[in-house]
Amino acid sequence: MPQANTAAAPPISTGPGTKSERDRFVALAFCWADFLLEVDINEGIVFAGGPWQAITGMTTDQMQGKSLSDIVWQEDMGLMRSLLGVARRQGRIEDVDIRFKGSHGGGLPFGFAGYFLEDLDNHYFLALRVSRNQGAGLVHGGSKGTESNLYDADSFADVLGGKLKSSTGEDDSQLTLINMPGLDKLKASLDPAQAAELDKVLGTYLRASSVDGDSAAELDDGKFGLVHADDLDVSTLENQLADVAKNFDPKKQGVDIQAATMNVDAENISEEDMANGLVYAINRFKEQGNSSGFNMQELSSNLSTLVSEAAEKVTTFKNTVANREFHLVYHPIIDVKTGEVHHYEALTRFQEGVSPFEIITMAEETGLIPEFDLAVVEKGLEFLNTIPRNSPMSIAINISGQSVASEWYVTALHNLMSENQWAKGRMVFEITESAKMEDLEQANNFIQRLRKDGYPVCLDDFGAGAASFGYLMRLEVDVVKLDGPVVKDAQRARRGKALLESMATLCKNLGIETIAEMVDDTQGLEFVRKCGINYAQGYLFGKPNANTKSFNMAKHIHMFPNPAFTTGKKW
Repeated sequence: MPQANTAAAPPISTGPGTKSERDRFVALAFCWADFLLEVDINEGIVFAGGPWQAITGMTTDQMQGKSLSDIVWQEDMGLMRSLLGVARRQGRIEDVDIRFKGSHGGGLPFGFAGYFLEDLDNHYFLALRVSRNQGAGLVHGGSKGTESNLYDADSFADVLGGKLKSSTGEDDSQLTLINMPGLDKLKASLDPAQAAELDKVLGTYLRASSVDGDSAAELDDGKFGLVHADDLDVSTLENQLADVAKNFDPKKQGVDIQAATMNVDAENISEEDMANGLVYAINRFKEQGNSSGFNMQELSSNLSTLVSEAAEKVTTFKNTVANREFHLVYHPIIDVKTGEVHHYEALTRFQEGVSPFEIITMAEETGLIPEFDLAVVEKGLEFLNTIPRNSPMSIAINISGQSVASEWYVTALHNLMSENQWAKGRMVFEITESAKMEDLEQANNFIQRLRKDGYPVCLDDFGAGAASFGYLMRLEVDVVKLDGPVVKDAQRARRGKALLESMATLCKNLGIETIAEMVDDTQGLEFVRKCGINYAQGYLFGKPNANTKSFNMAKHIHMFPNPAFTTGKKW
């Protein structure tokens, strides 16, 4: 709770509103505030309380009849009007900092909160105090955990569909996406305090313009989104954001502002599909917004269609998973010294012309990947069940990092494997880094339970990102798969061999074996062998195939110093 102000309340001026309500306003507000204002619908001051003369040079009586624009810093008046609009829609304003004109020049930041009361002549009742923040500009405190106090992309998506869905009717809400290219460069040119202040000011404008004062998000660097009433003047908001950036810019150039607004046919789409479709659309916005050919005007005309198409893709994907309308192909993992097929990686294929990468990425973005990953395990078990039980053949099944974090998936997978104990030693689980794992302790517990139950675990895409080495420190696995582009780059780079050798040595010292991806020619095979990598995977040994018998390793006998062509060696 804010510390109570123990100063005596000033005399109460007369004006519209009942005396009992005015007395209550003063009594309650002065528990928190240093200053009070009652303002009519036309921004005229009808009551002022507190030591205003020290700030404005006017007594409280002299302030009556003045306009808010007479005392609010000119550059912040647009924000003040936006906040009053929030109060009219929602009834209240949260604790926000805004600058007021000082009698000696300059802008003094005040923190203020308030109410709009229709029952009391449609007046605003504002309580203010001198800001405890010493910097100039605006500060907006809150619970989002960022300087801008905006939702992040994931959190925004969680609430976005519901808010658009619930707004269907006479007062439809809209989604506007805003791109501010160059904002990151502007912030880099400022000192940290100024950059943080810029974030706060932009965040306050966006939240104040949103439908409920809390429906705005920072989707990426310089990219924002907000749900707002359909009567919001988006061009005015663009101008306000441009002015903010210009005022903070030492060169007074500012940044470009690009906005795209969409209407969504929320009535004919479920809330879940709406949310999934919006996630997909927002991610396309984040990606396309970084390209030089990105056109916000084109996005504005296509955004609603994109959401609808994404929702259709989600529905189609759900049906694909439910009906198991996909199949698996297998790619051998080869011992680089003997040419033995150690195991096969199971890869998903959909109908012709459909990219597995795009489908799986969409599933991760929309939170549908756990159900799909479990269906792949079931397909893998069906395949292994066609192989004689005394065969040493084993396959690797991919698990998204997002599924690892899913309590539903973890429980379902363990139940499934408990029902198929015969698969121990014949199935390997390969955790991909396409979706970043956040809770590494939980992920490691999941991995250790799999290993304890007899299922080796591989960490995929190793070396592709900085997270890989952090994962290796926290996750105890049996093998790591070196990312294909990393292997390719290592062959071309002057220091590449040393880098790959160091990775192999590190893993060896940790008791972890290594697989190199994208070994597509004999030079690549010889390279990874010299680097100390244990296994290789690539087109040199054939393309993925549904028939594992199609891989004839005998024709490659000349490539291996100690050939021993058996199939399906186990870890």
